[in-house]
Amino acid sequence: MNRPKVCLTTLEFPPDVGGVGESVYRIAQMLVSLGYEVHVAVFRAIFRPERAQAELGQFRRASCQTSQQNGITVHRLKPAVRSTVAKEQDYLSDLYDLLNTLQHQHQFDLFHAFFINEMGFLTTLLAKENGVPVINSIRGADLHKHIFSPSLHSQITWTLAQSDWITFVSRDLMQRARVLVPEIQPRSSAFWNSITPLEFDHLPTPTLVDRLKGTVIGSVGSFRDKKGLEYLLEAGKILRDAQIEITLLFVGDFVEKERGYWEQELHHSGMADQVVITGKISRTEALAYLPYMDIFAIPSIHDGCPNALLEAMLAARAIVGTHVDAIGEILTDEVTGLVVKPFSSPDLAAALKRLSEQPHLRQQLGIAAREQVLRQLAPAVEQENWRQVYHQVLGTSPANISAKSIELSLNRSH
Repeated sequence: MNRPKVCLTTLEFPPDVGGVGESVYRIAQMLVSLGYEVHVAVFRAIFRPERAQAELGQFRRASCQTSQQNGITVHRLKPAVRSTVAKEQDYLSDLYDLLNTLQHQHQFDLFHAFFINEMGFLTTLLAKENGVPVINSIRGADLHKHIFSPSLHSQITWTLAQSDWITFVSRDLMQRARVLVPEIQPRSSAFWNSITPLEFDHLPTPTLVDRLKGTVIGSVGSFRDKKGLEYLLEAGKILRDAQIEITLLFVGDFVEKERGYWEQELHHSGMADQVVITGKISRTEALAYLPYMDIFAIPSIHDGCPNALLEAMLAARAIVGTHVDAIGEILTDEVTGLVVKPFSSPDLAAALKRLSEQPHLRQQLGIAAREQVLRQLAPAVEQENWRQVYHQVLGTSPANISAKSIELSLNRSH
C-alpha cells in the first residue's frame, strides 16, 4: 500500500533561521514517522530580493530546486525576475504555477499550509481547484496583525472558511478565528508546539558572559513589536532605581525595519549601559546563554507559542511571562512561572524584583517549569495531535474522533 502523500507549504525551512521553519521541520519529521510521504514547498510572498535583482539587471526564470533532507522531499520555489516594474501578483502567479506543477507530478493527497497570510490563500486555492483537502495552521502574527490589513482581511477569512481543518498554537488565536468565521468551529483545534529535550551541560561558553553583572534577566528572539521590550526596559529602570543590580540580556537582534525605533527606546530608557545584545547568533550559542540567566522574561503583547519559552523551561529558568496566547496557557502563575498582565511595566517590574530577591523561588519555579515541559510539551503529545488531525481530514480516523476530542487531548495535559 502506497503511503499517503502530503505537501506542507511554508515560508521557511532549515537551514533558514526562524521559528516557523523549526516547527515545520519538527512536524514533517513526525509525519514521516507516522507513515506519510512528506514533501515541503518553501516560498515567500515578500519579494524585496527579486525587485532588488531586477533593479541590478539580474533576471531569471521561475524555478524549483528539489532536494532530500532526512527523509523529507524539499522543493524551494522561486518566481521569475523579468521586470523592474513587476507587481506582486506576477510573482504569486508564478509560485502558484510552480506549486501546481508539483501537484501534477506527485498527486498529493493533502496540502498543509503554515502561516495563513503568505501560504494559506495560494495553497487553499490550489487544493480546492484540484479537489484535495487542505489544512491551515495559524502561527500567530497572521491573525494578530495581518487581519487588520484591509487588503488581506477578505483573503484570510475566505481561506479560513475553505479549510478542511484549521489548527492553532493557542486558544486565543482559535477564539479570534471562530469570531471571524463562526462556521469553522467543528473543524478547528488548538494545541501547543512541542520541544525535544535538550542538555545544556556540554554547550560552549557563550562569548559575552563576562559582561553579565548582578541579576541577569534574559530574553531570546528576533526582537520586534510583539515582544514587548518597551515594558522590559521600563521595568529594568524601575529595578535600577530600587538599587537592584541587573543586566538585561537580549539574545538575538532587533528586526531591521524596526531598528531605529528600538535604538531610540533603548536610549530613552537610560538602560543602555546595563543591556547586552548578542546580535544574530546560532541556535546553539543562543541556547548556551540560557543557563547564565537568573530570570527569563517574555513580556510579549502577543506571541503564538514561542519556542524560546519552551527552551527556557527546559533550561529550568525562572520565567516571567504575560497572560497572552500560549504563554499564559502554558505557564501556571506561582507554579511554573510568574504571569503578569501585558502592557504593564509596573507589574513586570514587581515580578522581576520578587524573583531577583528570592533565589529559592527562582529554583522552585524553574524545576517545576522543566518538569511541565518534559511531560506536557513532549514531541509524543504533539505527534498524537497531528495523527488525529490528519486521520480526521483524510477520512481514515475512527468515527469518534472530532474537534472536541482533539481539544480534549490538550485539556487532559493540564
